[in-house]
Parts: sequence; structure tokens; C-alpha cells
Amino acid sequence: MIDVELPPGPAAGALARGFATCLASVTEMPVADLPLPDDDLTHALGAWRSWLAEHGSGLVPIADPVHFQWAGWWIAVVANPPGTDVAVLAFGTPPGVVLSPQAPALLGRATADLRIREAYAVASLDPVLHRQPAGAELRGTVEGLAVAPAAEAPMQLLEVAQARAGHGFEGDRYAAGAGTFSSRGGRRPGYDLTLIAAEVLDEMATAGQPLEFAGTRRNVLTRGIDVNALVGRRFRIGDVLCEGRRLCEPCVHLDRLSGPGILRPLIHRGGLRADVLTDGEIRLGAPVRSV
Repeated sequence: MIDVELPPGPAAGALARGFATCLASVTEMPVADLPLPDDDLTHALGAWRSWLAEHGSGLVPIADPVHFQWAGWWIAVVANPPGTDVAVLAFGTPPGVVLSPQAPALLGRATADLRIREAYAVASLDPVLHRQPAGAELRGTVEGLAVAPAAEAPMQLLEVAQARAGHGFEGDRYAAGAGTFSSRGGRRPGYDLTLIAAEVLDEMATAGQPLEFAGTRRNVLTRGIDVNALVGRRFRIGDVLCEGRRLCEPCVHLDRLSGPGILRPLIHRGGLRADVLTDGEIRLGAPVRSV
């Protein structure tokens, strides 16, 4: 995602230009490189579908955008008082607005609170799951440990955490099946443990968007290791064997608990969801290493 400003033009074509701005941000292309045949959104959507297809992607209509849950990009047309429609870019589960070129006041709003007229997911046309080659050995250390005893309860910092296979950290809401998203987890992978890199928080602080480790609501703060590269790989935290499942993308729920403006800077940098495969003790300073 890149910052793209709404291109100038007549008020009559503002919606199509707003949609183009959102699409340019997702594809990381200059908005001038996108086809914009005229000011009519319907005609423009057809042109964008053809253009995206040339690059292996497409726009998929969303039947029920108010209840849509998908950790990916989607663009909504929103009824915005006083009677104008605007395009916004949404992300996260639950989703929030991460770009609103026509109405900046909508930035950070939960999409469930908006009057959405229509919406489209930006998705790849290729469903093939390509095997990833084995990567180089990854190493880092544990810089922080935290649990929360209940959904939305304050995070408690620890010096030592007890990990339990198939559950997570003792004393944490997800180990007890009491987290905000525990009902989604069931026996599905990726709900035992969450990690985030300290370097991400350092960069946010430098950019004037400070966020404490506890505010991320992750369990493990690492330093020196690319946690994104652990997706699909086994690794050890101390002697505890874990398996990386998928990125722990941010959502509007985190934005609500830890302050506005958190969702956007954490996209693709919100950490890792992992399974705990063996019991064990994890201490501050413990090594984190791929196996």
C-alpha cells in the first residue's frame, strides 16, 4: 500500500477518481497509470477489471459488505452525508478504513458502521498454492512476553511464560478459549500464540506513531528475526517448538483498543500467528530460531 492523493478533476467524477486512488494505493501503481475512460464508475469498473486481469488480479463483487470478513484489500462505495458517495479502502478482520481520499474523516472507521452501497475485493486470479523453497536459518531473541486473562483486558507483561502445546501461554485469554476471536479458532491452527517484531515498533515511534508492546496485544516481542519469514516454518522460542501459520494482520478491533491510526501502519507488519507444539518455559532473552 502506498499513499496516493486524489487527482484533480470535476466534482461529477469525484467517485470514480476516489475509487481509482484506492486501487492505485493497493496495486502500488501511479494513479495516472490506471485507465480512467470517463467519469462514470460503472464504465471505469469494466476498464479496471480488464487492466487488473492483465496483471493476474481482479475485482470481485461483495454480496454482503457490511458483514464481510477477509484479511485482504477491498474497496467500498459509501454513502457519506450530505448526500455524496465516496470510495474508501478497507482492510482487516474486522475491517476498518485505511484510506479515504474523498472524505479523510472516515479514516479508521469500522466498515460495519458505514452505509455501504457496493463493494469489491481486490484478489488474485491464480489460486495455485506454490511451494516455498526452504529459507536460510533465522535467529533472534525474545524482548517481551505478555498475556491478557480475558478478551479486551489489559495486557500483563511477564518475565517468564509457561507455554502449553495446543493452547498457548498459561494465563492468556486464547489459551483459555476466551479471546475476542476464540470462537473463530475452534481447532483451527494459528490461535495459540502471536509474535511481533520490535523493529516494527521502533519504526512506528520514529515516524511519530508510538505503540507500546502491550498495545499490540501480541504475546511475544522479538528482535533480530523476520517473523513474516516464519510463515509455514517451524521454529523454537527457547526450547518450545512452534509452527508459524500466517501473518497476524491488524484489524479495527486493535485500532479501537490501542488508539486510532494503528491499523494502517501495521498492515503486513502486525506479526505472526503460530501454533505451540510442545510444552515449555520461555524467558526474556530466550533465543528464537528456525528449525
